[in-house]
Amino acid sequence: MLTRLIVSALAVLIAAYTLDGVTVTPWWWAFVIAIVLGFINAFIKPVVKLLALPINMLTLGLFTFIINGLMVLLCAWLLAPHFDVANLGWAIGFSIALTIVNWILDFLIPSKK
Repeated sequence: MLTRLIVSALAVLIAAYTLDGVTVTPWWWAFVIAIVLGFINAFIKPVVKLLALPINMLTLGLFTFIINGLMVLLCAWLLAPHFDVANLGWAIGFSIALTIVNWILDFLIPSKK
């Protein structure tokens, strides 16, 4: 579990430093951001996805990008002075970058399952 947290925090840092509209200060707040994003994705995101199912079906799943961006904005709102996202576009870009970086890091650092 600690390895997963470190990988997620590293992914947050890499994604934040590659995008201009996202800032994480100081760098060690990436651990807190990873934890909060994990809780949001585990508890709030499934409810929102269920409520948005009709529009998600209408857009053939593309509305999921908006939902992911909104979850990132919620995290930025909760951790306001240390995690800043400029707008919804940057939040969607951050979620896409976070997904790609997480995928690469999971490939490089395999879990022990």
